[in-house]
Amino acid sequence: MDIYSRIAELRQTGQSFALATVVSRQAPVSSHLGDKAIIFEDGCFEGYVGGACSREIVRKQALEALRLGKPRLVRITPEAAAKVVLEHADEVVIPMTCASEGAVDVYIEPLIGKSCLLVVGGSQIALTTAQIAARMNYTVTLACDKPELAGVSLESEIQVLDWRELGGWLDAQNPAKTHIVIASQGHYDEDALVLIAQHMPRPAYLGLVASRKRGAAVLDNLEILGVPRTTFPQLKYPAGLDLGGRGRDEVAVSILAEIISLKHQKNAREVVVEASPNPLQALDQVQAIAADTPVVSAPTSVPSGMAIDPTSGEMVEIAKAVSAEYQGQTYYFSCPNCRAKFLKNPEKYLKGRA
Repeated sequence: MDIYSRIAELRQTGQSFALATVVSRQAPVSSHLGDKAIIFEDGCFEGYVGGACSREIVRKQALEALRLGKPRLVRITPEAAAKVVLEHADEVVIPMTCASEGAVDVYIEPLIGKSCLLVVGGSQIALTTAQIAARMNYTVTLACDKPELAGVSLESEIQVLDWRELGGWLDAQNPAKTHIVIASQGHYDEDALVLIAQHMPRPAYLGLVASRKRGAAVLDNLEILGVPRTTFPQLKYPAGLDLGGRGRDEVAVSILAEIISLKHQKNAREVVVEASPNPLQALDQVQAIAADTPVVSAPTSVPSGMAIDPTSGEMVEIAKAVSAEYQGQTYYFSCPNCRAKFLKNPEKYLKGRA
């Protein structure tokens, strides 16, 4: 299957991934203009955009682009003294650590799959919320008593199921991408929440269309049914932003606006926290680069099957990496040249490492 067919397949299934494309090159490098690779949220890599060193740099930058939902241009160059790493910037410059002395620019575009919206209920607010969301970047499922839909015309993209079948449906979803709105308006709110407590107590969003008084009563009823209040610390009632609206259309819009707002607030918090580096640390980095001294910031945790290349600080797949023993410990590298540099002066790269 060619890469374009693969992209179409992934888009059809709603899977998130990043597309990396070589847009500029300076020989000698092994990649060519137009070379492409697909990088998934778990770091898996399909395609080719360069050798081992470039591959790991692109993997790391693609995962960051996916996390933030923003494209970026990654410039991989041997001109280490000119390195300026601006996290979350549109352009990131990384030094080439391999011996090729070439340079390559890779454009990374995150392609985010649709999030799931589950609307529980057959009320007018439930139907309107589902209808509007179906025209947005959501895969919409409406769970209700099917007789409630008699005479109702829904968008063809909306999946309909009996609310009693929620358990199996929830088990098949990713909680981080599932948003839930309970809008049966007293008909089976508690019953649906019991099923959610059993199968997905921590979705990305959980809102209840109810007044504060009615919402508190629902929580009381859930405790009687054996579901503690602490099960849903994120339950929002009344669901939606307080925009002053009262009609069903306005309430539906306020609910979707709240979901969108929470998503972007999360990304904004991540940017603010990570985009404010210590000025002295940044200065140390630039000085270290100019002196050709590696600055390696190891992540707090390394996924199983991965390791940190001590010469570059990049994460590498152990199964595909080259390795070397030093003082009874195995170290892994993205390419033979990185291993050779390490073995020539191991203490240079291990200084300051725990």
